[in-house]
This record gives sequence, structure tokens and C-alpha cells, in this order.
Amino acid sequence: MTLLEQRCIEAGLKMTEQRRLVLRVLSESDDHPSVETVFQRAREADSSISIATVYRTLHLLSEMELVQRHDFNDSFSRFELNLEHHHHMIDLETGEVLEFQNDELELLKLKISDELGYELVDHRLELYGRKKT
Repeated sequence: MTLLEQRCIEAGLKMTEQRRLVLRVLSESDDHPSVETVFQRAREADSSISIATVYRTLHLLSEMELVQRHDFNDSFSRFELNLEHHHHMIDLETGEVLEFQNDELELLKLKISDELGYELVDHRLELYGRKKT
């Protein structure tokens, strides 16, 4: 049993084979797939899975904060597992999404929230740009 499956069970979610498949598709993705992409990849392994099952599973996983939903200024949502803290750089020309971590940025966020008199509990950072030529 994977860590994600264990977290789902601990949260009270019944782990069906199709839910396991959606988790596997997400864990094997090196991109940020849309619902349709998750559905297409899942159908390659199980032709009986429906897009409604994928939608419901992603919604449940998002509510449980095991999956993050991103819009990235697209007309559709993209999903990724919520395993480690990171930020995103989105290429406006290609739509490519790059993940990054930066220790200086982490310290700066804490400093800013402290100076404003807040304890930082959550945030999201998305940077949009074009590749330099």
C-alpha cells in the first residue's frame, strides 16, 4: 500500500481499484494533467473507468488536500499530488509548468508575514513568464 493510499484510508475514503488507478496516474505524472488527461491515461490501464469517476475521485482527493487543483490561467484545471511544498513557473508561450523550490523565498515569505503581524499558514505562488532569448 502506498503512502497516498494509507492517507486516503486514514481519512475514511474507501480505496477502490479505480481510485487506486487515479492515484497511480497522478503519482506517475511528471506534468500537471487535466481531468481529461488523467482519464485518458487511466483508460489505458482500465477501459471500464468513466470520466465521472475520475472527476469524483479528483474532487474527493482535492477536498482531502491530497491533490492540488491549479488553473494556471487556463480554461481547464490541472492536478498534482500534494506531497511537497513547491512553487510554479508557467511558460506563457508553451504552457509548460516548471516546479521549483527556493530557500531564500521561503525565508522572505516568513519575514513578510511576521512584519505584518501574521503567522503564515498557507500560500500559493505562481510565476508567469516567457523564456529569455
